[in-house]
Amino acid sequence: MVVIAEVMVDPSVATTNFSCDLTACHGACCCTAGGRGAALEDEEILEVEKAYSAVEKYLSEKHRNVLQKSGLYVGCPGDYTTLCVEGRECVFVTYEGPIAKCALEKAFVNGETSWRKPISCNLFPLRLRKSGKDLLWYEWIPECIPAVKRGDREGIPLTGFLREALVRKYGVGWYEQLSAAVSAVRHNDFREEASPNGPTYRLGTIQ
Repeated sequence: MVVIAEVMVDPSVATTNFSCDLTACHGACCCTAGGRGAALEDEEILEVEKAYSAVEKYLSEKHRNVLQKSGLYVGCPGDYTTLCVEGRECVFVTYEGPIAKCALEKAFVNGETSWRKPISCNLFPLRLRKSGKDLLWYEWIPECIPAVKRGDREGIPLTGFLREALVRKYGVGWYEQLSAAVSAVRHNDFREEASPNGPTYRLGTIQ
């Protein structure tokens, strides 16, 4: 495990190459079966509510009906998510041809809102678990095989592909330390520290 300013980062985050290939996956991460939508941090509830008036026009009638019937999100403090439609696609999915995209992000890109989308979506395929310390790890799903192949082909580290999202979450100083850690892991240039959970590699503090 790599520890950067008290954030625990699984080594797979440093060693994986990745770059989304929407022409191959068609936005599959927005339509994964499982019944629960995107994880929402408690403070993001207000952002969803504020964004909805700008987002509504991008959604299908079917999705608008789900939101009108069930609300903009489900869950309780510490465990909010967006809704899924028929156990699959996020209710905020909008389609451009065969490709599923995020209506929240579309409104942001068009200058209609100031909030991009849930940080859990922005960080994907990284997952974030909070239990005392933040834990970041890479979640492999078969739908993202084209993204891994493209990342390998073009030499794009996962952390480089997710730079904007990681800076959004932890700041520029933290991201710079992560980049240094990624380089160190890839070149086997880390100091190992003993810990109860096995080898730990530590770098820096947030500036």
